[in-house]
Amino acid sequence: MSDTANQNPSEVVALVVFGGDAPNHEAVARLDRSMPLLVIAADSGAEHAVALGLEIAIAVGDFDSIDADLLTRLEAEGTTIERHSPTKDATDLELAIDVAIREGATTIVVIGGHGGRVDQSYGNLLVLASPAYAAVSMHGLIGGARISVATPGQTVVFGGEVGEYVTLLPIHGDAHGITTTGLEYALAGDSLRSGTTRGVSNVFVGPEASVSVAEGVVIVVRPGSELAADRSRAELPPNESRTQGIE
Repeated sequence: MSDTANQNPSEVVALVVFGGDAPNHEAVARLDRSMPLLVIAADSGAEHAVALGLEIAIAVGDFDSIDADLLTRLEAEGTTIERHSPTKDATDLELAIDVAIREGATTIVVIGGHGGRVDQSYGNLLVLASPAYAAVSMHGLIGGARISVATPGQTVVFGGEVGEYVTLLPIHGDAHGITTTGLEYALAGDSLRSGTTRGVSNVFVGPEASVSVAEGVVIVVRPGSELAADRSRAELPPNESRTQGIE
């Protein structure tokens, strides 16, 4: 998958599918399934995973929102079912991410819809950027948006269309030493203060861009090519670095 390009054979890529609204099938279809994938369903995310044609290895949650017959069928087909009490202290998504890390995942792609509850949407973003997961390459396909988390020591590289928007949001406080390539409003060791909108609506100038951060955490959001700015360019600068990100 382009979001995990040049993977080391020892690396484990996990797809974590959560419940709520159905994910954007077109966005998910762009994932490269040629490499082994560990598919983990968070509660009713199992229904979405089945609809996407994914083979679920582990299903996690209190299972208060999944069809009971489907859960029984999955268990009969060999899916490991990990049940939790409805009074748990974490969302099903967070539990599923914890399972992915327990199973050795080094890259995690969280898949789901935007959902109808703003509190859950915010909670999902906060989980992706949790300091507890800083050692993992963390990404999301949420609705039509593609999300990557940049932490110190990683260079997140991602593809897009010329003119497509990219937003950089500091989270959990200020972020420092931010450097970008392939974006119109370049950052070179800059800082983004918590609560600022300075990083909103940057723009791709080529087919690939990158973000690195020396201190803090930055969420990189590409809201979708359908929101691309109406711009044209005679020449585009080449990009050089290649590590990881979502295409």
